[in-house]
Amino acid sequence: MNSCRRIACSGWRSGLNTVFSRITTPSSSRSQATSAAPDPDTGEKPRLRAIDLAKEVQQEKTKPPVVGQRKKPQAEASGAAEAETPPPPSGQQKRVMELKRFSLQLQQVHPNVLAKHLFRGVLYQDKDVVITNKPYGVPVKDDCGGTSISSVLPVLSKMMDGMKMKSDSQLIPCLRLEKETTGVFLLARSEEVVQHIHSLVTNNQVQRKYWVVIVGVPVPSEGVIDIPIIEREVPGPRPHYKMALSPLFRVSDTGEGVTKVRANRQSHPAVTKYKVLDSGSGCSLVELQPLTEVKHQMRVHMALGLTCPILGDHKYSHSNKLAPQKLPERVLGKLGLEQSKIRHLPLHVLARQLTLAGNTQEDINVTCPMPKYFKQTLNRLCLTFSDEKDKL
Repeated sequence: MNSCRRIACSGWRSGLNTVFSRITTPSSSRSQATSAAPDPDTGEKPRLRAIDLAKEVQQEKTKPPVVGQRKKPQAEASGAAEAETPPPPSGQQKRVMELKRFSLQLQQVHPNVLAKHLFRGVLYQDKDVVITNKPYGVPVKDDCGGTSISSVLPVLSKMMDGMKMKSDSQLIPCLRLEKETTGVFLLARSEEVVQHIHSLVTNNQVQRKYWVVIVGVPVPSEGVIDIPIIEREVPGPRPHYKMALSPLFRVSDTGEGVTKVRANRQSHPAVTKYKVLDSGSGCSLVELQPLTEVKHQMRVHMALGLTCPILGDHKYSHSNKLAPQKLPERVLGKLGLEQSKIRHLPLHVLARQLTLAGNTQEDINVTCPMPKYFKQTLNRLCLTFSDEKDKL
């Protein structure tokens, strides 16, 4: 009796196992089929599980290579990866990118950004004048309505007064600085101060000194250039106007001595003192002191008077055409540039020092530090100067 019961129980259990196996086996095979085949309703292939992807990768690794197919070596694979990533920029490319960034850093910025830059660069201020450090590439005035020094002076004036809402103060440009010139920039707080400064200029009581880097070595190393300047049209494929020399003397027909000629009515008297501070690598660091105010006076006197153009002067390096400055191979090597990229080289003119004669107080004497690009050029050309505070 007991044996019959055991047989019946065992038969019952085996029957249940058979039934469950028949139920689960089709479902598992169906799930495997659906994992490989796309959904007939949507046509999209279902997502694979992470374990399935790992199995596929392992199978690909262990699969024997096809006959006639060469296995890609590791060096070739790494070479292909390197070909996809761009190579790092060269030293010259970095140099050009740095010059581009410097030339355009403040030319297309919000007026408040420019005003804040001028505020941080204030070198001297009192109740009559404000002297700040003018950045490179920003014009004092822009007739086209672009960003200029004059357009941000109301914001700068408020910054000088502590951002007071009711501020009647104003700032007025006094002495001219070109767009490509950086350095000491004088602002007056009233029209009366402007008139007073103009009278000081007329009486030679305002002294301005500029530092420039020129191509070549002037002979003699110190002197005065007294040659009038006139504006003339330069003919050619691209007609344009340039300032040019209008000398009062010319070489005589016999070749001995000089002969005085009649002055042109449209010419302007121009006098510039110069002094070579250091020279090397085919260039020189020169201190200039203009005694007159003529457009592009220092650039014309250097390029045409001494045949030593200012570094980065792409306007007056050629007398009869508009083209980037042509530099000797030695200078190009020192600067780390090619001739084809020389157009990105900025004009090296720094308004270094300003001295104003005082009435009731001592003279105002302000010196401007050199910008970074100016220092880098001096270091590359191995030019030195005596001012210790500007040395790197």
